[in-house]
Amino acid sequence: MSRRLKLLVYGVLLVCCVPFVFPTWWMATTSLKPVNEIFAFPPRLWPRDVTFDAYRQVFALQPFGQQYLNSLYIAVLVTLGTLVVSSLAGYAFARIPFRGSGVVFVVVLAGLLVPNEVTIIPLYRMFDGLGLVNTHWPLILIPMLGAPSVLATFIMRQFFITLPRELEEAGRVDGLGRFGLFWQVSLPLAKPAIGAVSIFTFLHSWNLFLEPIVFLSSKERFTIPQALTQYVDAYGGALWNVQLAAATLSALPVLVIFVLAQRQFVEGLAQTGLKG
Repeated sequence: MSRRLKLLVYGVLLVCCVPFVFPTWWMATTSLKPVNEIFAFPPRLWPRDVTFDAYRQVFALQPFGQQYLNSLYIAVLVTLGTLVVSSLAGYAFARIPFRGSGVVFVVVLAGLLVPNEVTIIPLYRMFDGLGLVNTHWPLILIPMLGAPSVLATFIMRQFFITLPRELEEAGRVDGLGRFGLFWQVSLPLAKPAIGAVSIFTFLHSWNLFLEPIVFLSSKERFTIPQALTQYVDAYGGALWNVQLAAATLSALPVLVIFVLAQRQFVEGLAQTGLKG
C-alpha cells in the first residue's frame, strides 16, 4: 500500500477505536476526579484536580482486597478445570468413534440454549441441600460444568478435528496409547485453542454476576461484580467516583490478559471452523 493509503487506513481504524476506548478512558480518568467535577459541564477529558481519595475509599468501605482475591482465584480454578474438561471431551468427540457420538454432541451443544436464569433455582436447591450455599463452590462448579465448558468443548473438538491423523498413526507406531496420543501429540499442538478457551473462560468467570448474588451473602466472600454494587451512600445513591475507581481496578487483569494473549485468542477462534 502507498503511504497515503496506509495513513487513511490507520485514520479510519483510529476513528473506529474511539467507541471502544473512550468508555475505558472516561472510567479511569473520572475515578481521579473530585465528586463535584464528575458532573461538571462541559465535561473534561482529564481531571483538573487529580485525587486518589476514591481509591482509598474503595478499600476502606469494604474488604475489596479479599473480594479481589476471591474473583482471581475462582477465575483461575474455573479456567483450569474448564481446560481439563473441554480438552478431554473435545478430543473424545473428535478422535474416538463411538455409536451415537453425533447425537450426544448435539445434546451437549443444546446446553448453550438454556439460559442461566432457567436453571438457577434448581441449582440453588441442590447446593443448599449439600450445604454449599455462601461458599465459592457453586461459582467454581457451575461454569466448569455448564455453558462455558460446552462452548470450550466445541472449540477444542473443532481444533482436534483439523489435526492430521498421520500424527496419531506415527504415535501409535511409537507405542503410545490413547491417552498418550492425547497428552503427547494432540494437546501440545492445541495451544491456539487452549489460549482462546482460557481467555473467554477467565473473562466469563471474572464477570460472573447472577450466581454470586444468588449464592453469596457474606461480604468477605463477595466477588468483584457483586462488590461493585455495594458502593452506595446512606440513601442508596451511587458513590460514582468510588464505583469507577473499583471498576478501574477490576478491569486491569482483563486488559493485561487480553493484551498478552490476544494473538492466541484470534488464532484459536480462527481455526475452530476449518473442518466440521
